[in-house]
Amino acid sequence: MGKYSIGIDLGGTKIIAGVVNKETGEVVGHAKKHTKKEKGSDIVIQRVFETVEKAICIAGIPINQIDSIGIGAAGQVDRENGVLIASPNLNCFDLELKRILEEHFNMPVKVGNDVEVATLGEMKFGNGVGYNNFLCVFVGTGIGSGIVINGQLMRGANGTAGEIGHMTVDGGGRPCECGAYGCLEAYASRTAIEKRIKAELRRGESSLITSILKEDDYANGTIRSSHMKKALEQGDELVISCINEASDYLSSGLSSVINFLNPEAIVLGGGLVDSIDYFYDIIVKKTKKKALPTAVSSLKITKAKLGDFSGVVGAALL
Repeated sequence: MGKYSIGIDLGGTKIIAGVVNKETGEVVGHAKKHTKKEKGSDIVIQRVFETVEKAICIAGIPINQIDSIGIGAAGQVDRENGVLIASPNLNCFDLELKRILEEHFNMPVKVGNDVEVATLGEMKFGNGVGYNNFLCVFVGTGIGSGIVINGQLMRGANGTAGEIGHMTVDGGGRPCECGAYGCLEAYASRTAIEKRIKAELRRGESSLITSILKEDDYANGTIRSSHMKKALEQGDELVISCINEASDYLSSGLSSVINFLNPEAIVLGGGLVDSIDYFYDIIVKKTKKKALPTAVSSLKITKAKLGDFSGVVGAALL
């Protein structure tokens, strides 16, 4: 058995691959590629290959010390057969990740949901250490969560436990990528905030986002968390308003889950939380105000310790 494993975080807007020391959780080499403008199974798979190969090269670890690959994919997965059943944000359906990666890299592959594996990473080496009952909630292209009860990751009867992004927060509200209406993800994800900002710009609202996007040659019109952060730091009223609205919905969703599960801790991660301290701070404040006093009296809310690498480390542990 090798000391190292390859962990892949296949998200809605980016792929991160890393060579991970399974004993310490250290990522000894990693690579990243964007995925949002590269939708479709064939192109996604090709970019996964490229990202993994680059990570191995950067790590400089002999291949005989790497014994496996784990991948956490955004969407619903068949863990037993290693299939990505449905990932609307990637436009991938019934994608046989396990078979394809095993044939290409000639090593065993395990497949999980992206937030599930990020939760494993935080549980083993991050801010989930020391808690038997906690949630990991990641806010990025979509919103997902992992639920740990009595030290075990809950997967549910069909493996879909933790889909907090598809809690209904507004019956008959905005359409969601999943096909339903009024999902939390349609109001509080980075994608939702992006759509809201663009809608207001079309109505004639002004924002510094317009000039910030022009300065980024690689943005291709996508409003990323880093763009929102720049606009916030310059006091952009439209971006502040849209972020505040998203925090209202997210804090309502979190407080509902807190009241239902009464966890010891919530670990928050994902691009929006990592990039924008203001977003994180107001989520914590609003969530604690909305939840039942007893449920939050000893609750710890913290950021993911592993940051961008939560999913990479967790995938390697599969």
